Amino acid sequence: MSQSNLLTSFKYAFLGVWHVVRTQRNARIHLLVALVVIVLGLWLGLDRIEWAIIILTIGVVLAAEAFNTVAEAAVDLATAEVHPLAKIAKDVAAGAVLVTAMAAVIVGLLILGPPLWGVLLTVF
Repeated sequence: MSQSNLLTSFKYAFLGVWHVVRTQRNARIHLLVALVVIVLGLWLGLDRIEWAIIILTIGVVLAAEAFNTVAEAAVDLATAEVHPLAKIAKDVAAGAVLVTAMAAVIVGLLILGPPLWGVLLTVF
């Protein structure tokens, strides 16, 4: 693959990420929560393994949101009619985002909870 093709591939990938951020409210919510988690992690002084888990978790949720956007666009392209299979595809894709987001909350509580609780106990 030439460097020009590689750069073009990255360009299209970033355009895809930008599309999701620009058009999907939930993606923006996920990014805001991720920013809060990152700030908390910096404040609490997470170690490398904890950071790796947090970053991977954030990436999985954002990727799930992107795949949900893909599913919605593909279904909308395939049919304009309300169809039970179209509903299933959209609902399952949205459900996958919900599952990853719930798992991310649990990961966040497991990693950020104990040190945050410790700080709160010393403050109050």
